[in-house]
Amino acid sequence: MKYTDNNLTIRPIEENDLPRLWELIFKEEKPEWKKWDAPYFPHQAKSYETFLSEQAHWVTSEKHRVIEMDGHIRGTVSYYWEHEPSYWLEMGIVLHEADSWGKGVGTRALKLWINHLFNQLPLERVGLTTWSGNKRMIRVAEKLGMQMEARIRKVRYYNGEYYDSIRMGMLREEWEQQHYNTS
Repeated sequence: MKYTDNNLTIRPIEENDLPRLWELIFKEEKPEWKKWDAPYFPHQAKSYETFLSEQAHWVTSEKHRVIEMDGHIRGTVSYYWEHEPSYWLEMGIVLHEADSWGKGVGTRALKLWINHLFNQLPLERVGLTTWSGNKRMIRVAEKLGMQMEARIRKVRYYNGEYYDSIRMGMLREEWEQQHYNTS
């Protein structure tokens, strides 16, 4: 299923997207985007062949989508189950190129993704986890109406400094009250 907001589209990953995704995510040892996306977890460059052997399932996955803007892949959205039997879902977004940051792209993409998740899955809540060093991600979540549900203090160590882990979430009825549901 594909969702569009003017020149921005969230769509399933296709096989011909894999070279571009490898280039954005795994070609470099220290990509700029990794400074904001959980930089306290290690990231390693991978050969294209290794990437294909490990990530080829993205093509058939319901849990991963590309963010395309003006016909170019800018990043990805995804989700994972924190606890599937109780429908506890966490989502994520990464814009892999700095020229996409600070322009509302993440807010637009996450809005489409949340709408998709609420329309396609029997969820009562969607959430995301970030860290206190990623102020842009926290601001995007707030703009979309998410609330801070937890702040776990000083559990993320990066560049000689401790940061908080931040959990944000939104209930289905809050989403619907904000009239974001455009199914």
